[in-house]
Amino acid sequence: MEAMIKKYQQKFKKAKDEMSKWDDLQSRLISHFRNASSIISRLQIIQNSKNYASLNCVGGMEAAVMQKQMDSLQTILLSMKNTIFKKIFREDFRGVVLSLEKLQHDGKQLAKGSSNQMNKKQLQHRIGVKPTLTNCIDGLVLLHEIYHDEYLLKSSLVSALSALTLKPNSGDLGALHQLLVDQPNILNEEVQYIFDIVFAEEIC
Repeated sequence: MEAMIKKYQQKFKKAKDEMSKWDDLQSRLISHFRNASSIISRLQIIQNSKNYASLNCVGGMEAAVMQKQMDSLQTILLSMKNTIFKKIFREDFRGVVLSLEKLQHDGKQLAKGSSNQMNKKQLQHRIGVKPTLTNCIDGLVLLHEIYHDEYLLKSSLVSALSALTLKPNSGDLGALHQLLVDQPNILNEEVQYIFDIVFAEEIC
């Protein structure tokens, strides 16, 4: 039983590595979002010829400024989409979710594939402060669900930001930014609680 628990703890350590990748990607995404929001917020100002004053006498100035801003915005939006979806050595949010999915799948198979098939009572058996096998299996499943749900939300936020390019609204931009920062599907206390249970003997 103890050997099995250690195998699960290794899976949770790998999960923690994936969560660290997620945190790095989150910082990158927020930075991209702020840059994109800044451009979107000033699009209406750029399109108003009154704001160019004496520069209006320079032919094509307004169109050139607008094109430059739109090019920059498209580059940022593409970077955001790559951070969400594009699998470059799994260095994106989707890659993290897929890794967590594999860990929870392998976690379920680990108990099923043991030499002695375990019943419900054995899976819930506790030795001292060590976690039960059920704790380990459920913990991996819950981590995957949490990050999968947040991934879906981020995908929607990036799509919504692209839509705001056509109809800028500072209130909507602020709301999207807050959702991105808050990560409402990832409750830090809940995630920490899972790890506290799995690594209980190391804490004591």
